[in-house]
Amino acid sequence: MRQLTMKAWIYLGLLFLSLHGASAMTHSLKYFVTASSQVPNFPEFVSVGLVDEVEVDRYDSNTSRAEPKQDWMSRVTEDDPQYWQRSTESCLVGQQIFKSNIEVAKQRFNQTGGVHVYQLMFGCEWDDETGNTNGYVQYGYDGEDFISWDPETETWIALKPQAVMTKHKWENDKAWTAQQKHYLTHRCPDWLKKYVDYGRSSLLRKDLPSVSLLQKSPSSPVSCHATGFYPNRAMMFWRKDGEELHENVDHGEILPNHDGSFQMSSDLNVSSVPPEDWEKYECVFQLSGVKEDIVTKLDKAVIRTNRVAAWDLGSPPPQDWLSITP
Repeated sequence: MRQLTMKAWIYLGLLFLSLHGASAMTHSLKYFVTASSQVPNFPEFVSVGLVDEVEVDRYDSNTSRAEPKQDWMSRVTEDDPQYWQRSTESCLVGQQIFKSNIEVAKQRFNQTGGVHVYQLMFGCEWDDETGNTNGYVQYGYDGEDFISWDPETETWIALKPQAVMTKHKWENDKAWTAQQKHYLTHRCPDWLKKYVDYGRSSLLRKDLPSVSLLQKSPSSPVSCHATGFYPNRAMMFWRKDGEELHENVDHGEILPNHDGSFQMSSDLNVSSVPPEDWEKYECVFQLSGVKEDIVTKLDKAVIRTNRVAAWDLGSPPPQDWLSITP
């Protein structure tokens, strides 16, 4: 059973969850829907769709229009000319439902005014090697898990006492439950396969990163930083004499770049590493689907730093400094 915390995506949930390691490609289609009340400078209703963690469509109550966020998503109208109109209409209905859901939740939690957020995350995954699929649905309120769907038992799990009433109501509606199951097991995977086909040249590409060693000061950890890679199924770790290190290592999260690629870093505490042992350490970057690793030796000569050199006033600055122009 898939359990995800709502806290990680309280502000739209546009976290980019990383899937590590496996060479087989697991594709995902997920939607984050957020309704809010009294949140300044933020739409009351937002729906964002992602394919393989790439934003592909968006609707919000400010524009009241569902729009593609990737050029290749315009191809969807080749098979379904009314796609964007139907998506807009669906979001308009959802906007009204979620607005009333906030009021119901406030009553359940004995709340009156103030800032409140009601969220839904749903979607599916598809393994293009095995053909296996799975779907998930989870609701949250004010940053806490509220209720989720268990595909194994085909029941709803109340994650808060206030959700028990909702659980009973939904499970008693057999037709609606069957409709949800059909979407998660058939319609969602079918659409996911279409989207992957539309965006194949973009979604299935493999972009290797540039890898650098960075250090703020001589006493700071050395950060191995990789940027510009795609997809976000990647791993980075430090090893010594060929063995992966777990102590004195701080692994960072995979983060998005503005151009759709990703970046990540892994820090090594070198304060206790003798100078003669530096050559035994190396940073390893692995991208799913790419056989060869990118290995970067721990070498003081290649570490980049933002330290500013302090020159003696009686000696000239370095020659390359003289060529810098504002």
